[in-house]
Amino acid sequence: MTRLLARWVGLVALTLCTLGAASAAQRSMLDSFKFDHPQFVHELPFARQKLVLQVSSGNPETWNLALNNATNVLKYFGNDRVRVVVVAFGPGLRMLFKNSPVAAQIASQDDAGVEFDACHNTMEGMARMLGHMPVLVPQAVIVPAGLVRVMQLEKAGFAYVRP
Repeated sequence: MTRLLARWVGLVALTLCTLGAASAAQRSMLDSFKFDHPQFVHELPFARQKLVLQVSSGNPETWNLALNNATNVLKYFGNDRVRVVVVAFGPGLRMLFKNSPVAAQIASQDDAGVEFDACHNTMEGMARMLGHMPVLVPQAVIVPAGLVRVMQLEKAGFAYVRP
């Protein structure tokens, strides 16, 4: 009985360590979010133009349209002259799932300075259905609420587009 208990405790400890390491790798604003003081993961000191793209659709065609919009804006202004934030919530959060069909494009655009924000409220809702928190692409940044993030960015002067 003692061996079984020791084995079980070891398995639980290993699982907790693994989950802790996985969540520690995910970028997050959960503890630092302040509505009146937006923060970003990319340093873009010369960015004068600002765009927030809302993705709330579960349709991959909409995801591609949002990514194409971001690419076109980056091409027009230049990567260092524009700040683009894509905020995904509701069914649109699936865009940021690790196995998303647009995961490679997200990685590429993150390298170009685009930020990808994931709604924590949606993540919690999906966790109730899935039985676990959704696994996101490593480029995703967890924000407390997607819609609140959009509101915050609009207040900070971002142009808003919902493809």
